[in-house]
Amino acid sequence: MARGKGLSTTLYEWIDERVQLESLIHFMSKKAVPQHRHSVWYYFGGMTLFLFFVQVGTGILLTMYYRPSAEEAYESVQFIMTEVRFGWLIRSIHSWSANLMIATMFIHLFSVYFLKSYRKPRELTWVTGFGLFALVLAFGFSGYLLPWNELSFFATKVGTEIAGVVPFVGKFMVRLLRGGDDVTGATLSRFYGFHIAILPGMVTLILTIHVVLVQRLGMSVPIGVEKAAVSGQKPTRDVPFFPNFFLHDLLGWYVVIAVLAALAALMPWELGKKADLFAPAPAGIRPEWYFVYMFQTLKFIPAKILGMDGEVLGIMAFGIGGLFLFLVPFLDRDPAHHRRTRLFSGIGVFIVVYIIVLTIVGYRV
Repeated sequence: MARGKGLSTTLYEWIDERVQLESLIHFMSKKAVPQHRHSVWYYFGGMTLFLFFVQVGTGILLTMYYRPSAEEAYESVQFIMTEVRFGWLIRSIHSWSANLMIATMFIHLFSVYFLKSYRKPRELTWVTGFGLFALVLAFGFSGYLLPWNELSFFATKVGTEIAGVVPFVGKFMVRLLRGGDDVTGATLSRFYGFHIAILPGMVTLILTIHVVLVQRLGMSVPIGVEKAAVSGQKPTRDVPFFPNFFLHDLLGWYVVIAVLAALAALMPWELGKKADLFAPAPAGIRPEWYFVYMFQTLKFIPAKILGMDGEVLGIMAFGIGGLFLFLVPFLDRDPAHHRRTRLFSGIGVFIVVYIIVLTIVGYRV
C-alpha cells in the first residue's frame, strides 16, 4: 500500500514538474461562476463540447471501416450496420449526436445573444463562438453526403446549386465544393477530406482559443443582474466552478447521454437507397433540418424581384444576416442602453421565430 502511494506521489511530482499541475489545481479551486436565474443557459456550451467529443470518438471508429468512394461508400456503411458488432449503434450515435450538437449550438448561440454576453470585453469570445457555429454547420453539410444514399446525394446537389448563385464567386464555389461541375465520386472524396481533416483542424484551433477566452474572461452575467450589483440592490452570487458548477455540468452530460442512447437505440439512423447519379430526384427532397428554413425561403422568393434574380437576393439576405450576427458585439456597443437593447433583442426574436416557422412550413408543404 505504501509502495503504491509512493509511486503515485512520485508520478504526480514528475508530471507537476513538467506541466505545473499545482497552478492548474489552484486556478480551478479559485475559479467561480455567477449564479442567477438565467444560469441554466450556461450549461449548453458544455453540452455542445461533450457532443463534439462524442462525434470525434464515434467518427474515429466509423473511419476504420468507411471507404470514401462512389463505388464502395454505401456498401461500407451497410457493412458497418449489418456485419460490424454494434456498428449500427455507433453510426446511430454519430448521426444523432451530430444533430443534437447543432441543436445545442443553436440554443447556446442565441442564449448568449439574448443575455448580451458578447459585450465588452468578450467580443472575441462571441466571434470565435460564431466561427465554431459556422464550422459545425459545415460539418453537418459535409458529413451528410458520406453515406452516399439517395437522399444525401440529391440534398447535396441542391445545396451546392444554391452556393452557385452567390454573386461573382458562385461558379468557383460550386467547383470547389463538387470537385467538378457535377456531384460525383470526386465530390464524395472531397467532402470526406473536409469532414475528417480540414474542418476538425479548424475547429480544434478556434475551440482552443474560445475555451481560453472563456477561462480568462469568465462567464458574463445578464445586464439586469450587473446593474443590481453595481447599485448595491442585490450583490451577485458566485459558486465555485469545482465541484459545484462542474457537477451540474456533469449532470447535463448525463441527460445528453440518456437522450442520445434512447434515440440511437429506439430510432436507429436509416441508410436508405444507394445514390443513382442518373435517377430523377425523389419528390419532397429537402436538406437537413438546420438548413430547411433557408431552402424554404428560396422556394418562396419570386424568380425576379425588380429585375434581379430572386435566389441571388435571398442568398445575399442570408449573408447579411450572418454578417450581422458575426459583428453584433461591435454594432451593439452599448447593450445597457434600454432602447438599443430592445432593438437588438427584437432582431434576435425575429431571427429565432423566422427559423422555427420556416422550418415547420418546410416540413409541412
